[in-house]
Amino acid sequence: MSERIGWRYAVLVPGILAALSMIGPFSIDTPFPAFPEMGRDLGVDTAALQLVVTVYLGSFAVMSVVHGPLSDALGRRPVMVGGVAVYVLASLGCALAGSLPLLLAFRALQGLSAGGATIVSRTVIRDLFDGPQAQRLMSRVAIIFGLAPAIGPILGGVLLQLGPWPLIFGFQAGLGVALILAVLVLLPETHPRERRVPLRLGAVLRGLLEVGRLGAFHRLGWATALIFGAQFLYIGGAAVFVVDVLGQGELDFWKLFVPMIGAMMLGSWLCGRAAGRISARRLVSWGCTTSFAGGVVAVVIAATGLGDRIPWAVVGVALIALGNGITYPTFQLMLLDRFPSRRGAVVSLGSFLALVLNAVTAVAVVPVIGGSALGFAVAALVGVGAGQLLWAWHCAVEDRDCAVPREVGEREPVELL
Repeated sequence: MSERIGWRYAVLVPGILAALSMIGPFSIDTPFPAFPEMGRDLGVDTAALQLVVTVYLGSFAVMSVVHGPLSDALGRRPVMVGGVAVYVLASLGCALAGSLPLLLAFRALQGLSAGGATIVSRTVIRDLFDGPQAQRLMSRVAIIFGLAPAIGPILGGVLLQLGPWPLIFGFQAGLGVALILAVLVLLPETHPRERRVPLRLGAVLRGLLEVGRLGAFHRLGWATALIFGAQFLYIGGAAVFVVDVLGQGELDFWKLFVPMIGAMMLGSWLCGRAAGRISARRLVSWGCTTSFAGGVVAVVIAATGLGDRIPWAVVGVALIALGNGITYPTFQLMLLDRFPSRRGAVVSLGSFLALVLNAVTAVAVVPVIGGSALGFAVAALVGVGAGQLLWAWHCAVEDRDCAVPREVGEREPVELL
């Protein structure tokens, strides 16, 4: 598409896509401020309520490998609309749940359906645009998408002032209805029939295997998942970090989320500004280094005893988020450009890696490290360090001289595992 694009594709379409992609993270952390009230009403403790996060993430991960291939076969709009419709019903079920098992069942249904919007929406920008234009618009989506983890707990706290905790899930249902209308009225279908793949189990599995056999997919996919996972450690464990470690209240989640998400949005803005001016490889390298520096800073601050004090407690994770904002849109385009006819499968598998890692973090890592700022910082440093090593490995394999960049959109050699 031309470098000069109209208002609809420059502003409106990225806004809708960002709102669709926000459903996933928005659904994770909006209930956080309600945990004390939910615990009292349902007769469970905070550790049990952590399952509200884990079950959602686990079910999202399981279904994530299906939504993308379905969109490759059926088109983008039917999968997004169908997924959000089920999400609306699941949200209403959460609002009406009178016990923890019933709440977890509907949270699982939320996770199974939310990927229809969150995952598939990422492919639409790449369906429409190439090169620097795709990077700029992907960055705009990332900026708006980054608002979700910041708005979620703040909005959850505000809704608690207006009514009981089921109001939070009722709001999520209303949001889903609004997004369905936006897709039907304003969003075009970007995957025409002639480019679709057969809707057969064998074809779907072959597409996933085709993507999964590529060594570069695993290097890029795991690098993205690990570096973002270091930031998600604070998102998924926000109820523990903000309340238990920092000693804050239900209206104080903004003290973590505003600087963290603000930094990520700044990074995404810088990524968009760099499109066509700085090579994709150099941009990702800068972002990875920034995130690693943030991990080191977080450990140093926690080790000096300042890790449980605002604002010092959020400096390291803000730097990690800044690096994520710089790298994430470009990482996504690098992965999508591997398989132009299997973009849905690429996004699905990449999301699966990240979601599995995040679910494991929420259920296994947060309870172990949750008692201290140093525990959070060390775990985050391990994540960003591993992600940076994978990126360095990718550079070494793909191009022995990393000083010679390859632009986003340029096809790279296929290397099987």
